[in-house]
Amino acid sequence: MRAAMTRIRFKGAAVAAASVAMAVMLTACGGDGGSGTEQKQPKASASEKQQTPDAVESSDSSSEVLASVKGPGDIELVVNSAQRNAGGFITVKGSVTNGSKQQFGAQGWQGDEQEMVGNGASVAGASLVDQAGKKRYLTLRDTDGRCLCTKFTTGIAPGATAPFFVQFPAPPADTTEVDFQIPTMPTATIKISG
Repeated sequence: MRAAMTRIRFKGAAVAAASVAMAVMLTACGGDGGSGTEQKQPKASASEKQQTPDAVESSDSSSEVLASVKGPGDIELVVNSAQRNAGGFITVKGSVTNGSKQQFGAQGWQGDEQEMVGNGASVAGASLVDQAGKKRYLTLRDTDGRCLCTKFTTGIAPGATAPFFVQFPAPPADTTEVDFQIPTMPTATIKISG
């Protein structure tokens, strides 16, 4: 009986030690060194994707305007950057201003693809068109079919401006200019950097 109790205590101590070691390892691997930036990858998991849109949006401090277009209902879309990333994708960032007197819910902007799960009021319907290469690039999706783009969960209030981002597969390296298209809005020709 005493030997059995000793084995149980030993196993309990081993499990406790393993748990502490695992917690230390997870804590050591969990930070980003305090840099405050996150690298967005095209195939993020749903939980990673929930965290990255804010990081992508807040990191855009550019005041450069690559294109500005106005659509129905006094909606203005400004594109500030189209950055080629090392992972083989492009991130387009900018802002949407609701110049109307009604809440803007991005009707039609979510696109009409079958993978509409969780894309609600978003810019999931955006695309890039490479006129020279004669190819259209659609918004990237995560493994759950959600767009790698901004979702306007509560819409945009009258008179308000909201940042947006959307990611696409990158066209060939020699393509430096593309057309940014989003349903209901005029086409905006933008230059790719990076």
